[in-house]
Amino acid sequence: MKTLIKVDHLHLGYDNQEVINDLSFDINQGDFITVLGQNGAGKSTLIKGLLGLIKPMDGQITYYLNEREIGYMPQETKVDRHFPASVYEIVLSGALNRVGYRPFFNSKEKKLAVECLKTLHIENLKNNSFGELSGGQRQKVLLARALCATRECLVLDEPSNNLDYDSKEEFYTVLKELHQKGLTIIMITHDLASHEVIGNKILHLDKNNYRMEAVSYTHLTLPTILRV
Repeated sequence: MKTLIKVDHLHLGYDNQEVINDLSFDINQGDFITVLGQNGAGKSTLIKGLLGLIKPMDGQITYYLNEREIGYMPQETKVDRHFPASVYEIVLSGALNRVGYRPFFNSKEKKLAVECLKTLHIENLKNNSFGELSGGQRQKVLLARALCATRECLVLDEPSNNLDYDSKEEFYTVLKELHQKGLTIIMITHDLASHEVIGNKILHLDKNNYRMEAVSYTHLTLPTILRV
């Protein structure tokens, strides 16, 4: 199985204060890793490290894919309902990593944005204002934007925040479909119930106590402990 990202004895933190201490694990092609932990456990810090936004204090992260093509879906923030961008424009912006020095998007990138809208079943919202969407619809748009950046690896930061039960179920169903199509997904969450329905691995972050579990979609009550 191809390794996409290797985390080796990683130490991360801020101002010489460690948050992640000696963490090691591999992200393999086809993985769906749900990262669980309470607030302050280092989930967001780990994401920043994986995205290259902060440098390791010690240890290393080795990439076997193009770092710029890791699709990232941030936590949802409040959006002004008068925010002028359309759904299509938001999704298309995910292809900025493909543009390089060109001052415009080409037809291939515009076609990709439309394909991502269709994949998330939101092509009917293409011309709608992003600010006027429901919370669940906005999350799908942001996921489509992340898809525009990658066909290999997605990193999701608390994607189910502020969603009601039905919206969560619908969103997780979409994630399952993407994973079954071969996409590698790393999802950060503190929603302990969410891991009962998705993911083939769970990475538990609890201060300096880290462990990885291999699970199945249908037998999550009998996890197998893997090395970390």
